[in-house]
Amino acid sequence: MPHRAEAAPYAAMVIDARSGEVLHSNNADTRLHPASLTKMMTLYIAFEAVENGEVSLDEKVRISKNAAAEPPSKLGLREGQSIAFRYLIRAASVKSANDAATAIGETLEGSEAAFARRMTRTAKALGMTRTTFKNAHGLTEEGHLSTARDMTLLGRRLFFDYPQYYNLFSRRTTHAGIREVANTNRRLLGAYKGADGIKTGYTRAAGFNLVASADRGGERIIATVFGGRSSASRNAKVAELLDLGFSRAPTRVAINRPAPVPYPAAGAAGVGRSAPAIAVLARSLRPRSRPGAPATTLSDEVVVALKEDIKQAVAEVADTPKTAPSTLADAAAAPQAVRTISVTPQPRPARQVAEAAPATPAEGAADPDGELRVVTRLSTSGGRHWGINVGRYGSRYQAERMLLKTALLEIGTLNDALRKVVRKPRGFEANFVGMSAEQASLACRRLAARDVECDTFGPG
Repeated sequence: MPHRAEAAPYAAMVIDARSGEVLHSNNADTRLHPASLTKMMTLYIAFEAVENGEVSLDEKVRISKNAAAEPPSKLGLREGQSIAFRYLIRAASVKSANDAATAIGETLEGSEAAFARRMTRTAKALGMTRTTFKNAHGLTEEGHLSTARDMTLLGRRLFFDYPQYYNLFSRRTTHAGIREVANTNRRLLGAYKGADGIKTGYTRAAGFNLVASADRGGERIIATVFGGRSSASRNAKVAELLDLGFSRAPTRVAINRPAPVPYPAAGAAGVGRSAPAIAVLARSLRPRSRPGAPATTLSDEVVVALKEDIKQAVAEVADTPKTAPSTLADAAAAPQAVRTISVTPQPRPARQVAEAAPATPAEGAADPDGELRVVTRLSTSGGRHWGINVGRYGSRYQAERMLLKTALLEIGTLNDALRKVVRKPRGFEANFVGMSAEQASLACRRLAARDVECDTFGPG
């Protein structure tokens, strides 16, 4: 039999995600039980920690007795088990696993109680003025309360502050390290056009809650419901509210991005793990030329010498055993691993100065005496006439945003590609260009493995 909620209070909120404008509200400021909507904050802090070097996605986390004992919904983690941090994020966002959420909190703050305090501080910094967290998962606990307004604001923050992770909320299934898990929001994702997240929640005290986001033609609406009587009636209500939002939202509106929230300094109160210290220069230390002094130009001999010394330095580093510290913390503790490489230019014999080669057949062609020659005509493409297409969209903004999200998702193979939006009669195509055939094929295979549609295209 499907779950049915007790008479939990109803609340709702609808906003235009682009501007933050409120399009509808009902009981939106009443403090209620958020249930697993809580995990939106758990994940927000997890993304923040990863981006600031507090933890890595591949760091192995040891599961505590407390995390393993959490009631369902859960991934099935065992006490003493080790699992990568990325899989805890996947399980919490897609499966809404309570054991994974608790493990995230304990990893970052040492205990769930300390993590809950960090959650509340972060909520206040984001402007969630009527929210207090007591745990990382959202199971009912005295004083663990939020509002439809605050949760809607948090949903918008997840989209704007961490777009590189937002695709997690639209995955129908994902592998969470020990097994494949299905999305708790898959029915709405499959039934409502444009829906791409965000989070469901249910407890007897809370009822059926949901924060949902949908995009149509560049318009994005976020709708929140607290106190649904069943998952089906809740989904129907959210679909109704999303429709209301799209009908009221203007076609064109300026995007009002929320202001960034400062990340706490390393070692400050409220940060359980040491984040790397980042030095910021208040002003440029580049020396200025003396008044009236002529601009300094380097002779061809000096330029060639500089290039040769840089090549030599790179070769020396490549031949040096890789003993660099594995983490930033290790680097701070081992300054002796850093050495200074001198690149002082040394004069070269005149005969070794590079000569222009008007008809050199290929880059790096060798003279009979073995010396490399600098060519004056190089191919600007190097055979990189291929590209990939990641979809056609209704607006240039949508296409550009998809290109950015895809580049962040697959930075290893797309780092050197150029992002290009091509206007066609049927919409705006999002393309990566300037790739070789092998690079384009590899990028498409890797994107397909991440459930991103991709097609390659070649010259002509």
